[in-house]
Amino acid sequence: MKSNLFYRTLSILCILLTLLLSACTSKTPEAESTPEPQSTEQPAQEQESEQDPTKAYIAPLTGLPTAEPVTARPIAVMINNMSKARPQSGLTHADMLYEVLAEGGITRIVAIFQSENFQEPIGPIRSIRPYLIDLGDSYQGVLVHAGASTDGYAVLQRQHKEHLDEISNAGPFFYRDKSRKAPHNLYSTLEKLREGAAKKKYKADVPMTTYPFAKEEDMPMGEEATKITVNFLLKNYKVTYDYDATSKHYSRSINGQPHIDLNTKETLTATNVVVLGADHRTLDDVGRLDVNLMKGGEAVLYQRGKAISCTWSRSKTSDVIRLYKDGQELPLYPGKTIFNIVPNIPTFASHIQVG
Repeated sequence: MKSNLFYRTLSILCILLTLLLSACTSKTPEAESTPEPQSTEQPAQEQESEQDPTKAYIAPLTGLPTAEPVTARPIAVMINNMSKARPQSGLTHADMLYEVLAEGGITRIVAIFQSENFQEPIGPIRSIRPYLIDLGDSYQGVLVHAGASTDGYAVLQRQHKEHLDEISNAGPFFYRDKSRKAPHNLYSTLEKLREGAAKKKYKADVPMTTYPFAKEEDMPMGEEATKITVNFLLKNYKVTYDYDATSKHYSRSINGQPHIDLNTKETLTATNVVVLGADHRTLDDVGRLDVNLMKGGEAVLYQRGKAISCTWSRSKTSDVIRLYKDGQELPLYPGKTIFNIVPNIPTFASHIQVG
């Protein structure tokens, strides 16, 4: 009995041992020795770094892609806009253009250069006024001019503005073009102006001005506006912007004639056109003006063939003019921007015609 019981128990133990060994060896050697597959794709961040280098950086004033970071200090040049001074040189390379009244009903252009490097002439260059100082200074720019009004010189000296004046402090960095008559023949180049600023040991690093920019695929807002006419003061002086849906640019004309750059023979264009109203005050018998660029007021932003009624304001004197709608800053589309500053008299709207 005991012997039978012993053999039965031994038999059961053998069966259990066999089952246990089978379970332990059910995983094949192949499965145990095969390594986990490794991905051959690069991490997303590394793939992005291999993209076209021209898309690696964004110009702060235009929102356009650049091959190198844009860190140069802006250069703000006072450009003569009398009929005898046109066509001017260098304006197609400016990131921003401001057109504003000077005395006698004529306008002056403040050209802000930063993101583009070029060798061609810039000009004709003319004198500066306090509100023109304000515009150039709002970009932390080196101010470039030829002379100034009495109060303009007072601001430059009292506030220690960093400026290049052909008459008082930087003559060697300008030149006269003998093919044109004075005073419409004063020019310089970006290279000369940066050389002048460096020689005078002006700051090279300044806080960068930036804007919010819309994505190219963002749909534009506003009312239809494919042709805009701006009247500054004189009835015989009209600036027109015509929208081209293919290029998504507005082309600029003066008195029905394309406003071209003498260097490139190209018509001035802008992705964004701004018209804003500011209080103007006549200071003297010569007609010199004071233009209030801090008060804010009505404005219209034109982009992608649409018009957005909005307001403009500045939070402080060191900031640029910005546009707002329903409490939010309006973005610009990537590209060049032209600002047109008109009087609020008789009304802001009286200076604009659409269609």
